[in-house]
Amino acid sequence: MVGAFQDAEGRPTLGNLDALRSEAALSALRGSLVLSASTALIGAVLGAVLAYLIVSLPSQNLLRRSALAVSGVLAQFGGVVLAFAWIATIGPVGVVTQAMSDWLGADVYGDGWLFGLPGLVVVYSYFQVPLMVIVFTPAFDGLRPQWREAAVNLGASTWDYWRNVALPLLTPPFLGALLLLFANAFAAYATAAVLVSQGQPIVPLMIRQAITSEVLLGQANLGFALALEMIVVVSVVMVGYNLLLRRASRWMR
Repeated sequence: MVGAFQDAEGRPTLGNLDALRSEAALSALRGSLVLSASTALIGAVLGAVLAYLIVSLPSQNLLRRSALAVSGVLAQFGGVVLAFAWIATIGPVGVVTQAMSDWLGADVYGDGWLFGLPGLVVVYSYFQVPLMVIVFTPAFDGLRPQWREAAVNLGASTWDYWRNVALPLLTPPFLGALLLLFANAFAAYATAAVLVSQGQPIVPLMIRQAITSEVLLGQANLGFALALEMIVVVSVVMVGYNLLLRRASRWMR
């Protein structure tokens, strides 16, 4: 926060904040927002479906326990290892790329989409989906069987129960998990740093350039301003997440 309001000599300035309105900074912010929102939505929808299928199994079922354990591992599977795994799979000489080319004559790699924003959406979704499974499964577990039994005794159909009881109760934790996934993707860096070697389509990569560039010297304070911008965005998102979590906890006890 201090560095964002200083120049290279340590003197107070608002120039770093003014630089946040440049086309490059705004483009990076838009890229981060698009990446975070799209992967959060993909992860939330697919993760919620998987969470429902998992909780439909008995609590001591081996498949259920295994699925939750695998989700816990994959939710933390990121960084350089994840980027390398995708490059080895669908990169220019990846296993799937070569197999699809030899068997079907299809070019999966195309024009190098994996190393741009579309590729980041696919790769980020890989850890967003299992993270959603981990954070949303307790919401399904919080639906008490007595509520469904009471609805059925009052003449409600399955659709009536989900529309009038289950979905209203699940909406706050779902939206909260959606915001958590957004913040998770917005702050991710290592995977994107490996995949994207040219350009700064998202804010973390622009921060890297500002701090480490040997061409544009004296830009470290711009990196601080960009980091402050990220802190503000993530703080707003996490405040919303906590409010939704507090609302959901009144029922999911």
